Parts: sequence; C-alpha cells; structure tokens
Amino acid sequence: MSTANKNRQGWFHRGQRWLYRHKRPNQLARFLNRIWAVIHASGIAPGYMATLQVIGRKSGRIISLPVILALYQKQPYLVSMLGDQAQWVLNVRAAKGKAFLWSGGRREIYLEEVPVEQRAPIIKAYLHRAPGGRPHIPVSKDAPLAEFETHAAAFPVFKIVPRSPEVKS
Repeated sequence: MSTANKNRQGWFHRGQRWLYRHKRPNQLARFLNRIWAVIHASGIAPGYMATLQVIGRKSGRIISLPVILALYQKQPYLVSMLGDQAQWVLNVRAAKGKAFLWSGGRREIYLEEVPVEQRAPIIKAYLHRAPGGRPHIPVSKDAPLAEFETHAAAFPVFKIVPRSPEVKS
C-alpha cells in the first residue's frame, strides 16, 4: 500500500474512532446516522445497506439506525462494530430478537444471536463490506481466520431471519 493510501486510511480510521469515542456515537455521529438511516430505508442505497428498527428497552420508542448487512454463505447477518455493549445490541436482546429491517420496504425480522465459535468468518465478511467498521474491530480485513477467532467474543453477530414478507411503503 502506498504512503498516500496509508495516510488516507489513517485519517479515516481516526475520524471513525472519534465519531464513536467510548463505543457510543457522539452528536455528529447521531446526526449522520439519522441521515444514513433515511437513505438506507428508502432503498436508493445498495441492497446490503439497510435501516434496523428495534424497540428501545428504556424509552419504548422505535430506534432506527443504519446498518451494513454481512453476507456469509448466502445468509445475511448483522455485526456490532462497537461490541457487546452497543445500545442496539442491548435493545435487540431486550426485545428477544424482534426487529424490523427497512431497505425500500419494511419487513419484520428476528435476530438470532450467533454463537461465538461461529462468528469469525462472518465478522471477516463484514469487514470486507463495511469500511466504517474497520477502525473499531482490531483485526485487518485480510487477516487469517484465526485472528478473527481471538476477537469474536467481543463482537456480537446476529443472523437475520425473515418473519414477514417485505411491505413496500
């Protein structure tokens, strides 16, 4: 990789980490996430970009956030780039996996948590698709699977199981 590419990548990674200091989005990140959630839900973004909606465990309100779907063995998954204590992960667990996914239409889904021993290849597939997640997961996207296995417990992965057909809105 050229020095110019490394410098660009370093700047991008520092910026991404700044947006999510302390594993929580700052005010700018929350604003940007709202914009991306609308774009992803509209269906104009690529199909692997969507908006996840889950009921907030404290507020009871619908929480929407943009997500990147990892595809592994033709099955879509969600990966938490911020780890086990990300608010959306806690909300999904409190909702017992019930959520909605928007991408041109809304569909009810069930998010089934993947056991730690099965997460490594899914996290690797996620990092290949989601450059924004790379600064938060301490493994290179091109690292051998064994490196992903050492960090898999820290990053929850959820299998997306459709509950209803997509409803166009």
